[in-house]
Amino acid sequence: MIPTIVQRIALTFAVVIMAALLPAASLLASDGKAALQSTDPERSRIEQIIRNYLLDNPELLVEVMRKLEARQKAEEKAGLVDKIMANRGALFASADDFIVNPAGKIPVVEFFDYQCGYCKRFTPTVTRLLNTDKTVRFVFKEFPILGEMSVIASRAALAAKMQGKYQAFHDAMMGLRRPLSEDLIYQTATDVNIDIARLKSDMDRPEISRIIKDNRALAEALGIRGTPSIVVGEQLAPGAISYEQLTNLIDQARTNCTVC
Repeated sequence: MIPTIVQRIALTFAVVIMAALLPAASLLASDGKAALQSTDPERSRIEQIIRNYLLDNPELLVEVMRKLEARQKAEEKAGLVDKIMANRGALFASADDFIVNPAGKIPVVEFFDYQCGYCKRFTPTVTRLLNTDKTVRFVFKEFPILGEMSVIASRAALAAKMQGKYQAFHDAMMGLRRPLSEDLIYQTATDVNIDIARLKSDMDRPEISRIIKDNRALAEALGIRGTPSIVVGEQLAPGAISYEQLTNLIDQARTNCTVC
């Protein structure tokens, strides 16, 4: 019974919107009524009653849309929590990732790309957070989606991790303001005292390809398509959010986080 009523309201709403957009009132009188006609006389009568009522009380449409939007957001949040819980280990505690303060209570994960300008804009916020809040467990997720140089840079970063140089290489790469090239990537690695011969050898390891593949699959499972994307506890924030926005999410996670 309820789904049928919802469908009728949706149909009526569509007709009302069409009427508001079309300049010719005659079109509403002819085509609009025709759209409501049905082989079921009782259904046609009910639809006409609903239509007339909504036309007389258009403010109800705003109220309905607000409630539908609120319900949709609640359902999306519940779905996201389920997805995060299902992928909790891979998201918050994978040995493949570089994690700052592994003992921290509040997990914060950044999916990023070394060619992403917004990621570079977000880097000072990350640095400030790591310098001021030791309760946060910060996870760097290599998520190269902006082309071949992004993939090479991520491979180099993961190989740098094998030499204990991930953070130094990551910070240097995020500080670059030039288009990436292989020469620039390797020069940056040299600048932070990374063994380049070993780096290049490690970059070709199968496990590095597997890590990047796993990170992409994880992002897809969470509905993440762009960078930076920040997961804080059970919340997802797309884009280079401000320090204040980030700390607000962390504060919320302190008091209400089922996945932390």
